[in-house]
Amino acid sequence: MPATRLPLVVTSDSALLDDLLRLAAAGGTKVDVAPDPAAARPRYVIAPLVMIGADQLDACLRARLPRRSRVAVVARGEVSDRVWKAAHTHGADHVAELPVAEGWVIDRFAELLDQPVGRVLAVIGGRGGAGASTLAAAVAATAAGDRRRSLLIDADPLGGGLDLMFGWERRDGLRWSALADADGRVDPPALLGALPGDGDLVLLSFDRSAGLSLPAEAMASTIDAARRARDVTVIDLPRRLDDAAVLALECADQAVLIVPAEVRASAAAARVVAMVRMHRHDLSLVVRGPSPGNLRAGDVASALKLPLVGTLRPEQAVTHAAEHGLSPGADGKGPLALLCRRLLDDLLGDAAAVAA
Repeated sequence: MPATRLPLVVTSDSALLDDLLRLAAAGGTKVDVAPDPAAARPRYVIAPLVMIGADQLDACLRARLPRRSRVAVVARGEVSDRVWKAAHTHGADHVAELPVAEGWVIDRFAELLDQPVGRVLAVIGGRGGAGASTLAAAVAATAAGDRRRSLLIDADPLGGGLDLMFGWERRDGLRWSALADADGRVDPPALLGALPGDGDLVLLSFDRSAGLSLPAEAMASTIDAARRARDVTVIDLPRRLDDAAVLALECADQAVLIVPAEVRASAAAARVVAMVRMHRHDLSLVVRGPSPGNLRAGDVASALKLPLVGTLRPEQAVTHAAEHGLSPGADGKGPLALLCRRLLDDLLGDAAAVAA
């Protein structure tokens, strides 16, 4: 089952924090606390609810945190017109004045108790052609095959389009170009119902006739919607991280790097690892063989200083599927399908640990 994430409180006002901790306890939940937007950023999109103290509202505006739904600005006492305007500019849904709004705040905390939050896996290649798109598509398809509501997000504007891997390039449905101006208030059923898909799997990819710019706000609103309406979301990331990819990387519950068992690929992957670690410290490794120089998977893991979670070897069926618009790993057989189930077990097992 998906994990239940904690609401996020952003304030350095000790008196306001005491009030919000008391109200959260009355609502039956604990909270994550960040004293400023820098500390809040990694958890800002994934939290089911955000309460921003009026003391940090200007800082949050300067930090340009992504617009999202379910954000409230909270203050002790009556707030000024300036705070109301700043809250509107930030995209907050509500402004709560304590102690008058204490009942409302308790209700917002309490209504989170039975709301599961889906899990997000980010996949990135150590070099071009490493197989990240195939792995991402296969994990999403495997999850859907196991009757988990799944979303596959194509975050690589130069990747050629994940819809081609499923033969969905001519299907009607929403593409990234339609979300470029998303303001953070995306209705999950409406968004996910408008995407091309099949059964429990839906896909968000690029429109080849449109531009290649992907705003971070659009990614934030999509991940927010996916966490509320999907069990598993898999994101295929570009190797050159733009703002949207950085946000997705920071928000993911787990991240996996796939690297061919080659010396030059390992050298290229080392640069990718350094870039990823600017935004998150936990990263797992999948090594794809065969190695032309008999380089072992353990050697690659040791060189990159990453935990090895699996290996892959060529599968004729997977190559054939990719060239003919058939979902990779959808038959549930072979090494790729086994690796996908291992990654899903880790992802959802981690969810159970969070929930406990």
